[in-house]
Amino acid sequence: MRRFLLFFFITVCHPALAQDAAYITRSNIHYYGDAVNKSDAYINERCVLDLYYPANEKNFATVVWFHGGGLTGGSKEIPTALMQQGIAVIGVNYRLSPKVKSPAFIEDAAAAVAWAFTNIQDYGGNDKLIFVAGHSAGGYLTTMVGLDKKWLKLYGIDANDIAGLIPLSPQVITHFTIRKEQGIPDTQPVVDEMAPLYHVRADAPPLLLITGDREMEMLGRYEENAYLARMMKVAGHKKTNLFEIQGYGHDMTAPGFPLLLKEVKKITGEIQKKK
Repeated sequence: MRRFLLFFFITVCHPALAQDAAYITRSNIHYYGDAVNKSDAYINERCVLDLYYPANEKNFATVVWFHGGGLTGGSKEIPTALMQQGIAVIGVNYRLSPKVKSPAFIEDAAAAVAWAFTNIQDYGGNDKLIFVAGHSAGGYLTTMVGLDKKWLKLYGIDANDIAGLIPLSPQVITHFTIRKEQGIPDTQPVVDEMAPLYHVRADAPPLLLITGDREMEMLGRYEENAYLARMMKVAGHKKTNLFEIQGYGHDMTAPGFPLLLKEVKKITGEIQKKK
């Protein structure tokens, strides 16, 4: 009996666990409509998202988070570092190569972002405070959806309505998996319409690029991002920033997440002041 009472006290009354209860997770929500899901078994299986959001707050910001994995692997996640921060987090699964080829994964990313714009208010969120972020391949999807406006336009959404783009170590030339599909070697850089760098524009949402140390990162990753940052500024974009995290290679999410959260807080404050 004493053990039961102790268990009851810890699980029900402990304040830290009570704080956990202030957040709700909805899992495996399909972000395509029924007709699309019924038309393709892989879409029905793979194209789902998890929504983590504060239960007792309103008008909170939302981070749509795309996992990494080279467009060939990985699964949706709600990063621990983004939990209990007063924001919603949407972890997205998308279709993977070689089961599909480009641009299927970009189409999925756009559909998931569109789902956030269409539905987040039903959970208490603010559709003016939707941020898009991801690591590696997820960062590539982030910048493609945010810079090439055609993907969200399919859903009647202006990509400029994204509050901020925060890719962590994204590939911003044409992704190496897409180049592999075309028989192009990893060491041959390509900038075509499948490259975020191709879609440089002055009117894009605020862009925070975060990479690891240039001497420890994947081949050319820092330099790609530095070039994108420079060209965005040359094009007239006034809200592009680049962070290089010293001492970390491609796996730099741990020190990257605080920068992400700081950016979300800053932009949220700026938007709320305009009201």
